[in-house]
Amino acid sequence: MTKALVLFAHGARAASWAAPFERLRDLTAARLPDCAVRLAFLELMEPRLPEAVSSLVAEGVEEVTVVPVFLGQGGHLLRDLPMLADGLRAAHPGLRLNVAGAVGEDPGVLAAMTDYCVRSVAAPE
Repeated sequence: MTKALVLFAHGARAASWAAPFERLRDLTAARLPDCAVRLAFLELMEPRLPEAVSSLVAEGVEEVTVVPVFLGQGGHLLRDLPMLADGLRAAHPGLRLNVAGAVGEDPGVLAAMTDYCVRSVAAPE
């Protein structure tokens, strides 16, 4: 595979916190059979983004798209992720690295979350 998708999440101390992200990774991988799909974290969990990308490059991947699985563009995405991306580009000059916007800012994602919230209120008790 020459392309990869990295789902980039914050990370937490509790291992169970990663379970929904692992499910998202698996569901995404099932829909992208010709693309390596990985999960990476900013902190507190492994692998961190630099290690995940380095591993992909070692596997021969030439293009990586990073999708921040965050609800909004807070400090981590405004400061930390651009610094990480710059470091990855410097470490892997032949790599094409794309960084998407925060998943929670996508209109389709917001619509799905809104639908869920509305169903929660409308659900019988």
